[in-house]
Amino acid sequence: MRARVARGLRVAMWAVLPGELALVVCLVAGVRIPGAVLLAAEALVVGMLALEAYVMWPLYAARRRAGDTRREAGLAVVRAAVPVALRRLIVHEFRALHSLGLWSARRRHRIPEGARPFSYTEPQTGIMWAFLFVSVVETVVLALVIPWPLVHAIVLVVDVYGIVIVLALHAAAVTRPHLVEADGSLRLRYGALFDLRVPADAIASARVERRFPDGGPVRVDEDGTLDLAVGSRTTVTVELTGPVEFVRPLGRRGSARTLRFHADEPRAAVAALAAPRRAAPPAPTPKGAAPAPRLKASSRSLTPERTAPSSPPAPPA
Repeated sequence: MRARVARGLRVAMWAVLPGELALVVCLVAGVRIPGAVLLAAEALVVGMLALEAYVMWPLYAARRRAGDTRREAGLAVVRAAVPVALRRLIVHEFRALHSLGLWSARRRHRIPEGARPFSYTEPQTGIMWAFLFVSVVETVVLALVIPWPLVHAIVLVVDVYGIVIVLALHAAAVTRPHLVEADGSLRLRYGALFDLRVPADAIASARVERRFPDGGPVRVDEDGTLDLAVGSRTTVTVELTGPVEFVRPLGRRGSARTLRFHADEPRAAVAALAAPRRAAPPAPTPKGAAPAPRLKASSRSLTPERTAPSSPPAPPA
């Protein structure tokens, strides 16, 4: 019974919480809302919270009896009550707004000492500014043509918030670049939506390779290749010694043995990935043993630039 009620509450959250947020935004904007509407909305929210307490209190009590702290038990309840996709969307939005503040202060997010940042925003910058211009024009036009004050205020608030989110998404991509850290490890990011850390010893080779994959910005092929595309293109391919696990923007997990991503300066990124192994000192030779032959190149292979099609060509008829 409780399980069925919990599933129903998850569905209700997708409808009730956005409606409550819209009411709050309207009230902050000075929109007059009839008292009956406010009373009904608050009664609905209170009822949903009461059902949440009925369903989730036994879980909280069980976690507390198992030895969890209040914070750990509370987080477990939230994870059980709120769908993972909704939780991640909320977190992404807060991170994007935080990135907007960093961008305004001309700062970047968590770049450790010795790490080299590599931007990836060049293919999408023009598109983002064009989309922002269209959003501003739409906001002005709708403000002029909508005659009803209530609808006018709601649309204005939604449009202005949409403009802020567009700016925040671009700011997140600017302030969260890819990183090659001092030890040769790689951190791939796509704004506030994606973050993957690859240890240095998991990287076998890196090369400049321009590809134009189909699909969205985060795409995984059946052969274990992760495409982190920007503007439908990737410029760097990294082969790994084994699969690494990652989390997609909405919470699904996957693994990949090959990483393809875009960097505005792909040659510099590949050179930075190869540099730590090239600079590593040779291993000491035991007494009486013949010295190992000196390698002329890094153990991470650095191949010349090439352009690959988005998919392999079809065999001849």
